[in-house]
Amino acid sequence: MAPVSYGRMWFAFILVLGALFTAWFWQAALRAREYANVVALDTCRTANVQFLDGTVAFSGMRPARDSSGRLTWRRNYVFDYTDDGTTRRQGFVVLLGASLEAVGLAPRRVH
Repeated sequence: MAPVSYGRMWFAFILVLGALFTAWFWQAALRAREYANVVALDTCRTANVQFLDGTVAFSGMRPARDSSGRLTWRRNYVFDYTDDGTTRRQGFVVLLGASLEAVGLAPRRVH
């Protein structure tokens, strides 16, 4: 009978944990992007502007602390909209963890 190789078992265990963490992180990122899409669309409807391209674009992520001091991710998204049908303008959504931290549109032009 061959001796048990604990090194291979630990490697397999760590590999499975890494795959699980990657899947969890991917799902959290997809949920955050879906929420950012909802926020951007709602913001455009409220401001009576047209949401372009139908989606937000990821623009950055970094660790941050939430209001209770827990370490979480601050995710930044940008989206395009138009207020006159010809000019493309850019808005943003900032999520802190699963919560909305900020949303904004570019300043309106004065004609």
